[in-house]
Amino acid sequence: MSVLPFSQALRERTWSGHSDSEGADFMTDLMRGAGTREDYIALTAQHYFIYEALEGAEKTFADDATVAHFVSPRLTRLPALEADLEFLLGPSWREEISPLPTTVAYVARIRRIAAERWAGGFIAHHYTRYLGDLSGGQFIGKVMKRRFGFETNGIGFYLFDEIADPKEFKDTYREQLDAVDWDEAERERVIDEVLRAYRFNTELFVDLSRAKAVA
Repeated sequence: MSVLPFSQALRERTWSGHSDSEGADFMTDLMRGAGTREDYIALTAQHYFIYEALEGAEKTFADDATVAHFVSPRLTRLPALEADLEFLLGPSWREEISPLPTTVAYVARIRRIAAERWAGGFIAHHYTRYLGDLSGGQFIGKVMKRRFGFETNGIGFYLFDEIADPKEFKDTYREQLDAVDWDEAERERVIDEVLRAYRFNTELFVDLSRAKAVA
């Protein structure tokens, strides 16, 4: 009986969570043209808090040999998010945004993982965010560009100028996942954490819909 490579098992075991996240009404409306520029700005603001936590956590794992295989400056999104928000909201953008409840919980989870120095947990969130950005995120960026007339300003988050071939980058990333020497129990923990990350994404879209409804 053949054993699935970990990256394949991870993909198959978490696909339903991924699909639920993509299918959230807020994102569906935004992609189909029913969403507004303000909706897009609201989403971008929440991304800022998430990536501030995730990329801040990288420093905690600076000397971790396992994490080092996955962290790359070519993936860094925070400067692009800051530039996007300045373009979208103006120079005082930091005073105009705040994290929604799910974002607060999401950030707290990432910071707890960093405090515990759990490499597998960090990689789970790293994998969920960046491989998503290099997959469906590329389509989202193109739709937002067409929908709102952006060039590069406003959608810098979705532009990975230093990654010429996203598919090749993702394939290498998955090969590195397969090469990590995790036992079965740790692999299960990582899969569970990826599912948790997808739940955060889905719940964030719900929060965004609620915030829009009361605005």
